Amino acid sequence: MCLGVPGRIDSIRDDRGTTMATVDFGGIRKEVCLAYLPDAQVGEYTLVHVGFAITRIDEESAMETLALIRSIGNLAEELGEEPAHPSEAADVGVAAGGGRAAPTDGEGVT
Repeated sequence: MCLGVPGRIDSIRDDRGTTMATVDFGGIRKEVCLAYLPDAQVGEYTLVHVGFAITRIDEESAMETLALIRSIGNLAEELGEEPAHPSEAADVGVAAGGGRAAPTDGEGVT
């Protein structure tokens, strides 16, 4: 099972006709496609699934969701890295922004 992970849009740009954003997941920044949210704005929170922003989410819900995902220990694992600035993650109460359910049948989860 894969999760939609909340993050804050830091910047938006056009990349050869595709609207892309840098999204901050509690200190970890990733490039995300905004094709499904063409009117998204810098500062808004979005749920991201497999590199695509799929819907908007309010800041309170985003922070609660990030904290919950972090509590199950899968945030940094999902994003494949630790926060660039650990103090940034502490400021928002989270360390990253993604997670997966652990496989129970020995197979990987995508």
